[in-house]
Amino acid sequence: MEIKQTIINNIPVVAVSGRIDATTSRELEIALNDLIDQNRADIVLDLGGVEYVSSVGLRVMLAALKKVRPKKGDVKLVSLQPFVREVFEITGFTKLFSIYPTQGEALICIKS
Repeated sequence: MEIKQTIINNIPVVAVSGRIDATTSRELEIALNDLIDQNRADIVLDLGGVEYVSSVGLRVMLAALKKVRPKKGDVKLVSLQPFVREVFEITGFTKLFSIYPTQGEALICIKS
């Protein structure tokens, strides 16, 4: 798994590629927690390069969402591949997360 972080319009964008599973999810958890510890309430998580996400990976994303919601923030997911989107649909996570086709669309919704 590879994680690249950028800041666009003062909003952190975390782009992940590869597999998010029991072996790699800790790295994502650390990256998200670091942003939350920096008082970043809104995070765009770009999963366009993710080919697989396990239940451990889902737990990491849900934990981040639970940490930012009391701060009036959100973890917005973008560019989900069909298999990854199917996992989110089956687990009901599409009802918990805001999901957008592109980073730009997610960033526009944060500004609104």
